[in-house]
Amino acid sequence: MMPHDKKTKDLLFYWLSTITFLVFLMIIVGGYTRLTDSGLSITEWELFKGILPPLNKSDWADYFNLYKKIPQYQIINPFMTLDEFKIIFYWEYAHRILGRIIGLFFLLPLIYFQFIKKIPAKYLTSYYLVFFIIVLQGLIGWYMVTSGLVNDVTVSHYRLSLHLSLAVIIISILFWQILNLKYNKNKSFFVLKKENIPYLFLFLLIFLQIVFGAFVSGLDAGKLYQTWPLMNHSYFPDDIIIKNFSDLLNFHSHSLVQFYHRNIAYFISIYIICLAYIIFKRDKKKLFKTTIFLVFIVFVQIFLGILTLLSGLNIFIASFHQITSVILTLTVLNLYYSSIK
Repeated sequence: MMPHDKKTKDLLFYWLSTITFLVFLMIIVGGYTRLTDSGLSITEWELFKGILPPLNKSDWADYFNLYKKIPQYQIINPFMTLDEFKIIFYWEYAHRILGRIIGLFFLLPLIYFQFIKKIPAKYLTSYYLVFFIIVLQGLIGWYMVTSGLVNDVTVSHYRLSLHLSLAVIIISILFWQILNLKYNKNKSFFVLKKENIPYLFLFLLIFLQIVFGAFVSGLDAGKLYQTWPLMNHSYFPDDIIIKNFSDLLNFHSHSLVQFYHRNIAYFISIYIICLAYIIFKRDKKKLFKTTIFLVFIVFVQIFLGILTLLSGLNIFIASFHQITSVILTLTVLNLYYSSIK
């Protein structure tokens, strides 16, 4: 059950909305940190010590010397200057500080809500579960960073995908709770009814596409086949040989991962057009506005994806591509929520 007190509901709504915005900002900063290869600039965990940035030349020298010990510096950036290092450092620093802010801004109001005892225990438990996932996300972030400190010049694309996927799960949970508060409902997420399954399936498709997007980013797979609609004059990459089914599951293949990412996008766009047609044909008026925006945003997202390739992986375009993926996810969630009676 929802809290009955309007003031408490409003506080919950604004609190969760602020957290959702911060998580959205975190995804943006995290994406830009990845695109600028800044994520390995801080090579230690430093949960408390790392709250303050380097304050003098000696501190900067210490951080820079630690960075010089990892393969990314030795192989890719051996001529990097301290001023250049400061740029990538501050992106990773901002990413970590924002994570701390989210954690505190979630926990402290949560303790307050528990203290005033105006929220049902069921809701408090679910909020503490979200806080646990946020803490887990921080640990996975460090787990991801460690994969690029010893033998590789970048982080594991599997760990990057896990990190991004969990961020999407967090923002989806928060957004769902905001919708419940906004409409004074208590809708469950997994509603397996005939009329709801197409929308849930679309959400899972978008989630899968985000996973493959993380694979493309983590492998730098976008550096291959920077052409569209074909991949260097061929629909299927000509550098891939498929001998058995397991070859189709080779997610270390840059070419195959990009191929999947492209074709899942095509499938999603066709699926959304068909879904929109059904919605309008069946005159589901309460879904019209969200559906129109969904059709618009999915084609913006595909356009940005194509432009990212054709531009040679322009960082700003690639960043907008990731931002739009989150907007697309939340739009699909809104549509799915509205479909549940």
